[in-house]
Amino acid sequence: MHAVMEMSPRRRLGLTIVVMAATLIQVLDSTIANVALPHMQASLGAAPDTITWVLTSYIVAAAVATPTTGWLETRFGRRNLMALAVTGFTVASILCGLSTSLQMIVLSRLAQGLFGAFISPLSQAIMLDIYPEKDRPKAMSIWGMGVMIGPIVGPVLGGVLTDAYSWRWVFFINVPVGICVLFGIFALLEDVKLPKLPFDAIGFSLLALGLGAMQLVLDRGTQLDWLDSIEIIIEMGACVAMLWMFAIHTATARNPLIPRSLFRDRNFVLANLFFLVTMGVLIAAAALLPPMLQTLFGYSTTHAGLMVMPRGVAMMVAMFLVGRLSQKIDPRILVATGMALIGASQWMMTGFSLGMDERPLIITGLIQGFGFGLVMVPMNLLAFATLAPEVRTNGAAVWSLSRNIGGSITIAMFTALAARNLQVSHSDIAGELSVIRYPFLEAGMLERYGMPSTAVLEMVDREVNRQAMMITYLDSFWLMAVMTFALIPLTLLLRVQKNPSERVEPMVME
Repeated sequence: MHAVMEMSPRRRLGLTIVVMAATLIQVLDSTIANVALPHMQASLGAAPDTITWVLTSYIVAAAVATPTTGWLETRFGRRNLMALAVTGFTVASILCGLSTSLQMIVLSRLAQGLFGAFISPLSQAIMLDIYPEKDRPKAMSIWGMGVMIGPIVGPVLGGVLTDAYSWRWVFFINVPVGICVLFGIFALLEDVKLPKLPFDAIGFSLLALGLGAMQLVLDRGTQLDWLDSIEIIIEMGACVAMLWMFAIHTATARNPLIPRSLFRDRNFVLANLFFLVTMGVLIAAAALLPPMLQTLFGYSTTHAGLMVMPRGVAMMVAMFLVGRLSQKIDPRILVATGMALIGASQWMMTGFSLGMDERPLIITGLIQGFGFGLVMVPMNLLAFATLAPEVRTNGAAVWSLSRNIGGSITIAMFTALAARNLQVSHSDIAGELSVIRYPFLEAGMLERYGMPSTAVLEMVDREVNRQAMMITYLDSFWLMAVMTFALIPLTLLLRVQKNPSERVEPMVME
């Protein structure tokens, strides 16, 4: 049985626009700053290994704060918490744009991630509550578009703003949107009375320390060569210990930070696993493709961003169709079909070559985007179909956390694999280059034809690097395909809600 807020269609439309605008700027900021890092580094006088804290600080703050959304909602109310989150996010965006030192921008990004962490789960809970049962597929299509399009559009928009103005506008662009959203929240969103729960300080501390340590391991592992670094070993041990103690505490505490009922819901647990992997593949692919196109194919930042856009267009089309078809087709069939399309597109990408044109990029992007669109809407519906309304916000917080963790894990994993595979591939290719097999590489012969041997060998080494790097990307695409195909059989374990009750309970408004 689901509770729904009673409101007029016009007010529902206005509130949808408001919460989706808030969601979009929050999701955009997880990737929009990536392309501006070199400009920030030069402007702020930061070192290459420290400027990445601009990204790390945001991710760590968001990961730590997200699980507290449900409890904060019971203490302050949904409207007040949403208003506070948008206000804090907007002010932090201003401070990011005005930053004059690395320390200032890192602290501002921490604040931005802290306040922004509440926006996505609250917006999802609001969308679920303001639409009746029959319109929830449409609501989740709209919400999913905002969440999925953000990581794709972010780098493109960030590159355009940085090239046209400066890196500071990557953050200033949030300000007018945030102000409009804030007015819309107070005008359209009414508060919901919820029973106040005691704060699980022990659970929050354990989870915050565990997630913080995990993010540090993932973000700094490649730089510090993983287990060869004492820092990484300490952080990894802290992560395992804290998360293990958090699991035991959650299983035994009277009022745990994350309700135990979430982990007893088979649909919700499996859906989070799907979401973690699919969002991880989406974000990792979005992170890998632009650098590949720029470094190996010579595309400009804007051109590389445009080559990623077909995926977003196909995703939006698929979500629009699924919103209309999900009531008629078993959502498990849609999920399995979408996963198969994602896996097939990644498998096709393993056939990329340095001599190809734009067509393979566009074709695989369209297939992959359509697959993601087929997966996201029914997966959202399956995840929340069997959850009680009172734990919906907590469920949305865990759902958002899965997205963040999935992106962090896959980016760190593929970055580490790329570094290792690049060395291996370079060594394998270089090992095949010998004077016996290729006599023209012999120094005396080169000089006999008036060609400086050092210049030719440097040219050969550059080409070996290009080929090795291409092989590295192909290996990453292959692994993404395997990860995606491996999840398809798990769709059989998902449960579909049969004949959901049409009766709804109006929430009590203040």
